[in-house]
Amino acid sequence: MPPPQPMTFDARALTEPVDPRAVSAFAAEMKSRRTGSTSVTTVISIVVAVIAVLIIVPMMFVLTVTILTGYNSFIAVLPLLFIAFVGVTVGIVAWLSVRRRRVVDFRLDRFAAANNMTYAGEVSDPPLPGMIFTLGRARKANQLVRGQSPRFVEFGNYQYTTGSGKNSTTHKWGYVAVKLDVPLPNIVLDALGNNAIFGTNLPASFQKEQRLSLEGDFDRYFTLYCPAGYEQDALYLFTPDIMARFVDNAAQLDVEIVDDWLFLYTKREASTLDPNTWAWLFGTVGALITKFDQWARWRDERLNHTPTVHIEPGSGSHALPFAPPAGMLTPPPGVALPGRRLKRGGRWITVVIAVIFAVVWFASRLLG
Repeated sequence: MPPPQPMTFDARALTEPVDPRAVSAFAAEMKSRRTGSTSVTTVISIVVAVIAVLIIVPMMFVLTVTILTGYNSFIAVLPLLFIAFVGVTVGIVAWLSVRRRRVVDFRLDRFAAANNMTYAGEVSDPPLPGMIFTLGRARKANQLVRGQSPRFVEFGNYQYTTGSGKNSTTHKWGYVAVKLDVPLPNIVLDALGNNAIFGTNLPASFQKEQRLSLEGDFDRYFTLYCPAGYEQDALYLFTPDIMARFVDNAAQLDVEIVDDWLFLYTKREASTLDPNTWAWLFGTVGALITKFDQWARWRDERLNHTPTVHIEPGSGSHALPFAPPAGMLTPPPGVALPGRRLKRGGRWITVVIAVIFAVVWFASRLLG
């Protein structure tokens, strides 16, 4: 079989010049779609208005005192002028940021339309079951490019916040979400090529007993985790040809299968104005989805139950002629409870840091 051809796409909208009037019209259209939310432009306008009032009112007071008394109060105005300069600078930077965001939204919307896809600017707390979508607060997906054929695919950027105050951290991810035909066991492929110095860059760790080694050189590129007892199911899903597709096309992406979704995770933006990134991700998705039809035939034998045939009184004791033979019933699509989620484990680096901190604190107390 010849290797799959990369998915072709029209990338002109990502780089060609844009008409400012068309961008403004598109921004107005996007604003009209929003319901129950305050736009970034509105927030910036309110902040600028408040700063203006706080500066203009004192300056008018100083100017009035100068006119009425003849006292030269210019020196008193200098701090206000400095604040005004800072406020104007912040306002200009904020406006340029909003303007750039509008252009990005406009380009991505045109890019999506040119490739038979749709665009959505932002979704708060997206209802996706992947590991990154259940952490922290202020969860937000943005710049979403969605396709419906041959199956639903969503390319997006995502962020969430952990901690509070000065210790708060905003975590950013790019992701691709692909809808599958049936629910599958929770399986994670931790790509070794994008790991940090202390190990995985995934936001969760898993108990090492759930690791499964596959044949060939697959383990050189991924660490595979599957629920205990589902090793044979993972081998059924990851046949040599499917393993080759992941190695050749997704070796720099972390992969999660959960429920009836497949997620590809990256620490860089997945929805971007970079045509090379789109070529990479489109090629990856195009290579993988041609094999997902094989996964649609998987069934969890743990859900297999022989049906009880109800026979009305007086109808005799014979089984109905169309009742399936015992033990021959195909299980319904679904995953038994033990296979739905991997068991999480603690990060060893966190334990090491905690031990070091405790030792340093104890030593400082003794020496003090």
